[in-house]
Amino acid sequence: MKPNIAFVTGGYSGEAVISYKSAVTILDNVDTDKFNVYKIDITPQGWFYETAKGERSMVNREDFSIKVDEKKINFDAVLIGIHGTPGEDGKLQGYFDLVNIPYTSCDATTSAITFNKRYTVAIASFAGINVSKSIVLIKGRFGNADEIASQLKFPVFVKPNNGGSSIGMSKVNNPSEELGAAIEKAFKEDDQILIEEFISGREFTIGVFRANGEIITLPFTEIRTKKEFFDFEAKYTPGFTEEITPAPVDETIAAKVRDTARKVYQVFNCNGVIRIDFIYDEHKAEPFLLEINTVPGQTKESIVPQQVRAMGWSLKQFYAALIEDALARKK
Repeated sequence: MKPNIAFVTGGYSGEAVISYKSAVTILDNVDTDKFNVYKIDITPQGWFYETAKGERSMVNREDFSIKVDEKKINFDAVLIGIHGTPGEDGKLQGYFDLVNIPYTSCDATTSAITFNKRYTVAIASFAGINVSKSIVLIKGRFGNADEIASQLKFPVFVKPNNGGSSIGMSKVNNPSEELGAAIEKAFKEDDQILIEEFISGREFTIGVFRANGEIITLPFTEIRTKKEFFDFEAKYTPGFTEEITPAPVDETIAAKVRDTARKVYQVFNCNGVIRIDFIYDEHKAEPFLLEINTVPGQTKESIVPQQVRAMGWSLKQFYAALIEDALARKK
């Protein structure tokens, strides 16, 4: 008998638009010969089971079940495809823990920590992983921009502390002219923002997942953007960015990136697939952690699908491996 899998998409944040794009790729490639897959759209207006014809019915949140043709469907596992809240910040993971359904992502604690960029870099630094110097600002609890500027070397990146897809992010070269506006922009997305010193180097991003108990690093990608940095527009608009997979690096550099990625996966007790962004400082010959994405994009432009294909796997194999790993954790 095939396991019943809930594929959850949507979300409560501006990243929902990316979740729906990822949903197209995932639903086109989930192995329906192995799994019964049901699309669940989680929105601020409600949680809905959505048929292929677009018909909707409410999800029973008491046990996360649905009814199909008057028959109750309980789920064996959840395939999480929600970027942002509540699918990437630990909220849904905590709920699924309460109703005892395994899922294809990091657990509630890891998801909550990695969604907060400041907590991520603090824990990484404590574990001996290289990170950039940064400070966090809380809305209404900080001084003026001049005071902040005196604590850091410029240029810096200013970004929401929680969230992804580079929404609300700015690069600041001139603090007197640009810092105040960048802080205001980031605070529109979050009540906490991170200001991080810029590290010059090559930008790499690597997918990591677990299958059959083994931590697997995907062939990683070098990001070369025509814009000043890899922002939302550069990520999701064709032509702005060159993504080279596998990255053209010698094995000494590649080994350091892969080893650091595995260490990050272990230190943060990750499950499912994550994508880790690094800057490789060529002067220090070391990768520096930028952030961890615990529900990385799966759109046709996204990086993880590129890396899966570069490894020689199909997306059908990949999503099956993620689901089977979650099913193996069922209590």
